[in-house]
Amino acid sequence: MSRKTRPVIPGFGLTMGFTVTYATLVVLLPLAALVAKALTPSWATLWATISDPRAVASYRLTLWTSLLAAGINGIFGLITAWVLVRYPFPGRKLVDALVDLPFALPTAVAGITLTTLYAPNGWLGRWLDAVGIKVAYAPLGIVVALTFIGLPYVVRTVQPVLENLGSELEEAAASLGADRLQTFLRVLLPTLLPALLTGFAMSFARAVGEYGSVVFISGNLPMRTEITPLLIITKLEQYDYAGAAALGSVMLLFSFVLLLGINGLQHWNQTRQGA
Repeated sequence: MSRKTRPVIPGFGLTMGFTVTYATLVVLLPLAALVAKALTPSWATLWATISDPRAVASYRLTLWTSLLAAGINGIFGLITAWVLVRYPFPGRKLVDALVDLPFALPTAVAGITLTTLYAPNGWLGRWLDAVGIKVAYAPLGIVVALTFIGLPYVVRTVQPVLENLGSELEEAAASLGADRLQTFLRVLLPTLLPALLTGFAMSFARAVGEYGSVVFISGNLPMRTEITPLLIITKLEQYDYAGAAALGSVMLLFSFVLLLGINGLQHWNQTRQGA
């Protein structure tokens, strides 16, 4: 009888204990402290804070700009991944590396750079302002910043699926008389859709909690260009810790729902690939 191979990592009980302890100290306790701080005042005060018109306006702005940026990233992230996988061209490795730039670049630096470009006296902003398009210090600037930081999530989610897909399906569809649009819509898109939706959800989740790249380009105008993370920082600067915690708890709820959606999409993607 062959001897049972000993695992390199210690047994389930020990590793599970370390996992639970680490998750409790690093994740659960800070989140519990956030919720507890939000519940410190009365329920009436808590509700007044999270339902204040300024807070509601920040929720609305945060969600629609994040959704629009994620949608733009879904379209152009798919195109970028397609070009990087299917077309050899000079400088492809450089372009592939530049996709990850928002991961490495500090978000504050990204915000300053985008503001320099799109301000009314900036390199691009002066030409856009001349035709009546205001980017910096407007909701459009927030969308630009969120699009910049969210693009890699879509590209890096779709790219491996495209690499594994190969060109055989396209060739088979073409041999059966399908044109390019039919091949994309009926053959490629159903295969790419789970990964594309996962990248969209990750880009959306990243945008909802973004602060650094938005703080400079948005202008921080209450009821107009103030997203929820900026409002939280404003309350912290005013020493309204309970109010900041209350708004943070609302964002925590948004993030939790988004993570559930992302995990569901990833499970669906794995199920489809295993079928």
